Order: sequence, then structure tokens, then C-alpha cells
Amino acid sequence: MVITTSRRTPLALPLLPLLSLLLPLPAFAVDWLVKPSLRQRVSYTDNALRAPPGKAQSDFITEIAPAIALIGTGPRLRVDLDYRWQKFLAGQRGNSDKHDLRASADAELLQDWFFIDANASVSRRNISPFGPQLIAELPDTDNASTVRTAGFSPYLRHRFRGLATAELRYTRDTVASGELLSVHSDEMALLLSGEPRGNGWTWHASHDVRRTQDSKLAPVRMQRSSVGLRYPVGRKWAATASGGTEKEGYLSSTGKAPAGRFWSLGGVWTPSPRSSVAFSTGKRFFGNTYSLDATFLQRHSNWQLSYSENITTLPTQFARLGDRDAGQLLDQLWRGIFPNARDRRLRIAAFLRYANKLGPEQGAINYFSHRYFLQKQLQLTMARATPKSTLVVGVTAVDRTAQTASGIESALLPGMEFGSEERTRQFSSNLGWSWQASSRTSVNVNAGYASMRSLSVPRRDNNVTVTAGYTRILQPNMTASIDVRHMQHTSNRGGDYRENGVSATLTMQF
Repeated sequence: MVITTSRRTPLALPLLPLLSLLLPLPAFAVDWLVKPSLRQRVSYTDNALRAPPGKAQSDFITEIAPAIALIGTGPRLRVDLDYRWQKFLAGQRGNSDKHDLRASADAELLQDWFFIDANASVSRRNISPFGPQLIAELPDTDNASTVRTAGFSPYLRHRFRGLATAELRYTRDTVASGELLSVHSDEMALLLSGEPRGNGWTWHASHDVRRTQDSKLAPVRMQRSSVGLRYPVGRKWAATASGGTEKEGYLSSTGKAPAGRFWSLGGVWTPSPRSSVAFSTGKRFFGNTYSLDATFLQRHSNWQLSYSENITTLPTQFARLGDRDAGQLLDQLWRGIFPNARDRRLRIAAFLRYANKLGPEQGAINYFSHRYFLQKQLQLTMARATPKSTLVVGVTAVDRTAQTASGIESALLPGMEFGSEERTRQFSSNLGWSWQASSRTSVNVNAGYASMRSLSVPRRDNNVTVTAGYTRILQPNMTASIDVRHMQHTSNRGGDYRENGVSATLTMQF
């Protein structure tokens, strides 16, 4: 992910929630790993401005990118930080710079009682899902803007033996992008869960209140209460049921209040200790609902399949850290290959960074909007790892239907075709493969496809990206690589382009 900085929003601000976690903990209790690095890359592109056929202009681009990876591991603290600054020297678009930050931390401040989670990110995001898309090796187009997110969540959690486990959590989330987007939310949630007498059945109850403030809209208050039960009906099967009331609080474009009672019935199948399938069907104020969450863990390959239906906003999607599902699968697979947790986390971050060339998030292409959406998402992630080879495949299908009026979007995004977000459907797939040819050389291949459709305009844009690279370790702290790239963008509204590039990179670690 990449972004440009702004004097109005210092880069250090998203890090403040994470830095606050370090203050109460003694330094000797945490094992720290700091990995600074410097990347120098020279690239050639035959279409620096993503121009249509006949107007393409080639360019040589020099990139200087210092970076730092910070990992802290301790009995009461876990920190992951990956930051990179990119300076581009280019002829067609001139000089520019970008920043990329992903950071998360969790701490236990009072044993078995008081905990804190925090996260922050700085990234370059597509303003519109249509038109030119981001390419990590090239300076940005006008269809992109900086997005900064920060989250801070202290909570109390304790298990009252024989009764229940109680959790009281406060969460503060902020998403900002200059004048285009400024949203923050405050949420309080109470969760109770129990296992009466250890007979295998469990129950849970929750109450959740959230207030969201968008700089362009009136405040929105969400409230939700629910109770649920899971009851075993065999060694591998369990039945589930839940119900409650909810009130989303936004002003629906249909005039019908987004509130009411909800219920769901389902089951859980556990064929092995490392695999499970949970499914349910129910009803909410917007209609019938279905959900699926399946995980299959094998010796060399892991699978995750999920389907969900929910009311969401694009700032909520921006606030989620990407690559979480693929990262978890790789962590489980690589534990036997790379026993050291710090080394394993660094390798996972490096692999996912290369295997995600199509955009800053795997799955849905997120874009700027102030509207509420009904989102239906189907996602499949597969990871296969051996000592010599790693393969990650992701497939995502997303259907979004706007629930609020579109008037605000015309002023927010004057370059976006009016009404194009009313109903969108997208499909994306991504494949990343790495082969360790020898102890010092490796081959990497990535292929991605994304299709975005507006069912209300109508419009359809397709993006195809293929990259291949060869990497060789010259010295223990020095790596050289050569990469080739092909990208093609097509649209039934014009603006087609093709881009081919080749890059030579030297990376030094200190």
C-alpha cells in the first residue's frame, strides 16, 4: 500500500495508539526485532501515464525506499509494524513520494483483567472503483488519495469460574483522507458467554452501542442487543440459534427505518480438531440472511471459505487491515518450516507484499463513499506451503447495494459518474506463487484479475495484472531482483490502456 503525506495530518499521529501500549510495560519483558532496510529500484514503463493506445509515453523511474520492520514479542505484548517511504524520480509525472504503514499491537496491562488493542495504517487508495488503478511500481494517477486509519480499543475481560466470561470493550476508530473523508466512531460493547457445568453447550449475550460522526453528515447512532445458544447434538455436530433487536440509525433512502428484530438458526460441523464448518440462515430488517464460515487445515494446505451479509460503510472497510485471512493460513502452515515466530512473521509479510500487486487489499476494491451499503461477500482463500514452494490463492465476489441517498456523493466525488455506486458487483481473484530454487535464489509469480460492474449506470471495468520476478541473495544482507509486469485495463465507457514494465531492484538490510 502507498500514500502521500500531508502537512495537516502528520504521519506520526496514527502511531500514537500503538506507542501508548509501550509505556506501562517494562522493556526487558519484550523481545524486540528491528529490521531497517533500503531499496533502490530502476524501472522502465512503456505507459507511464496509463494513456489509451496511440498516446502512451515511456519513462524511466528511479525509486529510493527506506523501510523499517519492527516486531515485539513478549508474554504480555505483541507488536507488528511495517513502514516504508518511497521517493520517485520520474520524467512524465515529475518527482513524488509515498508512504506505506501497517501496524498493530495488543497488550495485557493487568493479568486476566485489562487489555488494549491498537492498529494504524497509512495507504494510497482508489477514489473511484472505475478508471486507472494503483500500480505499486509507478507514481499515482489522479484516481487515488491518501487514507489514514487509527484504532484504539481498551477492554476489561475476566472469567468468573462457574458463571461466565465477561468483556466490556471501548473502541475508537478514525478514518481520514484530507477534505474527501473524515469519519470517526466510538463504540461500547458488553459481551457475556458461558459454559454451564461443562456439558458442551454454551450461551452468549451482548449489547453494543456505536456513534459515528461523518464530517459531511449528521451523527448516526447504532444499537444492537442479542442472545445466542450452541447445543451439541453429537461428537461432531452442534446446533446454534440467536436472536435480538437492532437499530442502525441511518436515514434509509426507501423511507423504511433500518431497525427491527432479527433471528438466525444454524449448525457447526467439526470433522477434526483443525477443521470446522459453521452455517446459518435467518432474517433481519433488510430480508433473509445467510452465512458460512468454513476452515480446513491440512498438513501442507489450508482452506478458508466464508459468506456474509451485513450493513457496512466504506470507512469501515478501510479500517480493516488487509491480508488477515491469508496471513493466518500461512502462519499455521509455516510453523513447522519456520519455528521462530519473528522470522515467520517477517517472511509472511514479505510474501504477501509481493503477492498482492493488484491493489492495497485482497478481495473487494474499496473506494470513497459516505453511503451505507448492504454488502454480500463470498470469499475463498487457499494457502499451500512446503519447504520449497508457497502458493496463495484468493477469490472474492462482492455485491453492494446502497441504502442511503446519493446526493452527498456528487459534491464529494465530482469526477465519478453520478449513480454508479447505487448497485455494484465485483469479482476478483489473485494468485501468488514462490519457489525456492536454491538456498540463494527464488522465483515469484503473481496473477490478478478484478472486474467491477455498476448495475445502475451500467458500466464495467476489468483489470488484469501479471508479474514475474527472479531474486538472488548476493550477500547475507543484500538481495537483487528483476521483475517484469503486464497490466491491462478495459472499460465499456472508454479509457482502455495497457502497461508493460521491467524493474531491477537492490535491497539492503542493516
